[in-house]
Amino acid sequence: MVNTKTKYGDFIKPVNTNETNKRSREEVELSEDEIVGEPALRKPINDYSVNIGEEVRRLYITKGACQPKGQIFPSTKICGHMRKFHEMWFGDFDWLEYSASKDAAFCLWCYLFPTGNKHGDDVFINHGFRNWKKACESFRDHEGGSNSRHNHARVQVELFKDQRHNVNNMWSQHTKQDEIDYRIWLTAVVDVIRFLLKQGLAFCGHDESTTSNNRGNFLELVKWYCEHNDEVNKVLNLKVPGNHQLTSPKIQKEIVNACATEVRNIIVNEVKGKFFSILIDESRDCSIKEQMAMVFRYVDDGGEVIERFVGVVHVTDTCASSLKSAIDNFFAKHGLTMSRVRGQGYDGASNMRGELNGLKQKILDENKYAFYIHCFAHQLQKDSIRQKQYDDFVKRIEMGEVCTGKGKNLEMSLVRAGDTRWGSHLKTIHRILDLWKPVKEVLIALSREGPDRKTKGTALSMAEKMENFEFVFIAHLMLNLLRKTNDLSQALQLKNQNICSAIRLIKDTKYDIKKYRDDGWQVLIKEVTIFCAQNEIHMPNMENVIPGRVRRTIDDEPQTYLHRFRVDIFYQVVDLLLNEMNERFTKSNSELLTCIACLDPRDSFQSLDREKLLRLAELYSEDFTQFDLGQLKIQLDRYISNIRSNEAFSGLQDIGQLAKKMVHMKYHITYALVYRLLELALVLPVATVTVERSFSAMKFIKMDLQNKMGDMFLTDALVCYVEKDIFDSVEIEAILQRFQNMGPRRLQLPAVKKNNWCML
Repeated sequence: MVNTKTKYGDFIKPVNTNETNKRSREEVELSEDEIVGEPALRKPINDYSVNIGEEVRRLYITKGACQPKGQIFPSTKICGHMRKFHEMWFGDFDWLEYSASKDAAFCLWCYLFPTGNKHGDDVFINHGFRNWKKACESFRDHEGGSNSRHNHARVQVELFKDQRHNVNNMWSQHTKQDEIDYRIWLTAVVDVIRFLLKQGLAFCGHDESTTSNNRGNFLELVKWYCEHNDEVNKVLNLKVPGNHQLTSPKIQKEIVNACATEVRNIIVNEVKGKFFSILIDESRDCSIKEQMAMVFRYVDDGGEVIERFVGVVHVTDTCASSLKSAIDNFFAKHGLTMSRVRGQGYDGASNMRGELNGLKQKILDENKYAFYIHCFAHQLQKDSIRQKQYDDFVKRIEMGEVCTGKGKNLEMSLVRAGDTRWGSHLKTIHRILDLWKPVKEVLIALSREGPDRKTKGTALSMAEKMENFEFVFIAHLMLNLLRKTNDLSQALQLKNQNICSAIRLIKDTKYDIKKYRDDGWQVLIKEVTIFCAQNEIHMPNMENVIPGRVRRTIDDEPQTYLHRFRVDIFYQVVDLLLNEMNERFTKSNSELLTCIACLDPRDSFQSLDREKLLRLAELYSEDFTQFDLGQLKIQLDRYISNIRSNEAFSGLQDIGQLAKKMVHMKYHITYALVYRLLELALVLPVATVTVERSFSAMKFIKMDLQNKMGDMFLTDALVCYVEKDIFDSVEIEAILQRFQNMGPRRLQLPAVKKNNWCML
């Protein structure tokens, strides 16, 4: 026994270092990846080391049986009839698990506590049961009588879950007041951790010794909490033993995991049984580790489109196989099924979009109804525009060289352009043109008084480019095009945007750009002419031939400035933008999007087309049986007649509003099949903005000063930080109970009243 006050502050008492070191060695042996949700893929329980066997059982019991809800179970021909697994069996047999990879049933209890190889028992542990003809009869035979191996395993599970009456706890001398004090102290620690998670703050400090003035956010906040809460302070000073302070890094991570698990469970429970889409993106964190972020898009019970961040997963590389494997593991761990996925959206990276080997195709091979929709925002923002000269200038502007100079009356600052958000490019170009003279003066000053030759040369080069007419022309062209696409860019970044609205916005934007191609040349050249005159920039005569090396037109005539700027730049750039938008927005899934557009409620539902909506249902043949299609024809006739004559539905602007109105008026029950079409349309992803925002949060949570943060702690902290609204709704009692069940505890929580966490 040694005194370790230097580790966690002056309120930490002696701990047994030998016990701590032993526990640390055991923790290293158990990886989170070893807790597999898919029953057929688990390692036999007896293959685990005896040091971690108890922990493995506890994690599996806490997680519960793998019982996917909403799964479309495959049919198998047995004795001349097509038979399959039924979800309702989960309600009759709580031990029952289903393996999607094997289409077989397993027993969780017998897996955790195998007691022999009696005929039939091994089937439910290793091979899986598949005789669906006599399933219920076989399940009851497996349960057997009171002395069966299955019931012995059930007793072991119940005893394992009952910490209050286990041997260690029975031998411990703890009073009821000790348990009440334990709840007070644990609640205080959880409150501190919840605050740090919601604010995205670091836990540990650089120096956590008692002599340090700043021992880290967690310990300092715990100390502050005690100083301002007499009840907690009294418990700490008189009741809490030194080796049960609940402030160690291990305990912190367990409480964080308990918080994140409760948040995820709420999201997963909302998604289960519903159609949903997955939005995926990958990025490197500050430790140069590839992280894959995942977002679910679904329609809640009120008809509202919801996008929820569920975590990041570290992947060894970003090839399609690694990403698909990470998704499968996440689904298996949380009891989700790929059969309910009805859309997939990515940012457009080559490893995401591959037709043959990409993640899109791998998911489509497994579920052909998981329609792929390219991220509309990236389709808009990543279209190629000629800006070779401009990019070289702006990249150096972004480094801050201009902003730190001494311009005249600099009331505006330049905006750093983002890599994927063209709204920032629009602001950057606009402010460069507005601050043209001050920027130029700063560059000239830097070319003369810069700190080194490289800075002077760079500044001089940029100043010379600002005197170039072609640079000014391209800047104005980009400014006009970005202005026309800005409204669409901003709209596509909304979390609740839907396909119909996006298609309508894209159509309007394409019309504006086409009109600009036909009528915009004279307006553009007039703007550039005025700007050049105001800033004393030489403008060439457009009818003159370009000097220097010979440039030929299609007619083998010398190239003039007019041909160069109007044909080679203006027309080429605008045509390239139009072609890219036509290619990306209409080529893929054109029939699907055309049918969905018929749901648009604008203009008194003029777009409603009965035949196209029936075709939409046929595209989702897994979700509409032949009987459903017959009923849908009748429902559509009644729906169209009712909806157009009902004043309550007038003035709706998109299918999102329509879905909420139908739920409000109970039409989602009356026209259930029509509402199903609405759900399928709404879950289709529009943009991966929510995923990218999670990466912005990741840069805030895991920064250079916290670059050793573990993957599990990172994803747990991110879920709580990004989904604050759900995290706020989680009751503290749920967190306390989950933490208590994550491992053996020296003290037990006292009994509480239902829906009230106050002590009895």
